[in-house]
Amino acid sequence: MDYSKQFLKKLYRTMLRIRDCEESLVEPMIKGDIRCPVHLYSGQEAIAAGVCAALKEEDYIFGNHRSHGHYLAKGGAMPELVAEIYGKTTGCSKGRGGSMHLTAPSQGMLGSVPIVAGTISLAVGAALGSKIKKEKRVTASFFGDGAVGEGVLYESLNFAALQRLPIIFICENNFYSTHLPINECRPKNNIYKIGSPFCVASYRVDGNDVLKVYEAAKEVTTLCRKGIGPAFIEFITYRLRGHVGPDDNIQGTHTDIRAEEEIERWKKKDPIKRFERFLRRNNVLAKGEMDTIKRATKEEVADAHIFAQNSSYPKDGELTAYVYKS
Repeated sequence: MDYSKQFLKKLYRTMLRIRDCEESLVEPMIKGDIRCPVHLYSGQEAIAAGVCAALKEEDYIFGNHRSHGHYLAKGGAMPELVAEIYGKTTGCSKGRGGSMHLTAPSQGMLGSVPIVAGTISLAVGAALGSKIKKEKRVTASFFGDGAVGEGVLYESLNFAALQRLPIIFICENNFYSTHLPINECRPKNNIYKIGSPFCVASYRVDGNDVLKVYEAAKEVTTLCRKGIGPAFIEFITYRLRGHVGPDDNIQGTHTDIRAEEEIERWKKKDPIKRFERFLRRNNVLAKGEMDTIKRATKEEVADAHIFAQNSSYPKDGELTAYVYKS
């Protein structure tokens, strides 16, 4: 496929924005300025960037506990994201949700929750609504490999197949459910096949190659808009940080059981470094242009932290604000 320089530059910038934003949270977490649990997306940026590049602004996405990348790639504002993680009122969820409850409805990010597989059925409902209203809108449901152990995924696959809903089930397989390796969760590492019994078109794609991610997502979104949905994509990837926190050893507690050799092996497959090699090899971006993008991204991240730090916390008297009952 042929890509414009503008498109490739946008993909690169999207991945850099996610990585720099994620890594900027490490020091505030260690210092205790950020107190909510934070699941970093570092290492998985190509999936959010590639999938969201294939979606339209009006399309919907739903996320999980590791969704900063999804939020940013879909167009969510970085200052509001960082402010939310700090628990400030200017955050995207008014400081009430923290890292794992993100929303940007005007950009199509309809929510993320920490409950494993918790938004999959909601995504199916959104896709059903789009079909009923004949909107030609596609919904993408992001979840990790741990979610394939939850029954709601299989119920959702069945219903979506029955109704031919315009939804993409996106499994980001980073080989660990919290700290449990996939070979201790499944008799065989064959997640992409779980859609087959429901007659759902299923794919396995290198999730660290942003162009392969984009091409797969573009193909299935086109099918969904034609009413030939749903689809299931398993993206193979790897998180470079611990399950929660920078490296799982905050306050002296080390819980990351992954072998150092394994982590180093995957660092060589870093999606951003791979894409940089592609861009240089094909004379798309010179080093000077890359450096300019990097500087601008770091400035944007720094400004987002200043915005968050200068924002106020919710007041004690507002404890029950935004809480609803029937």
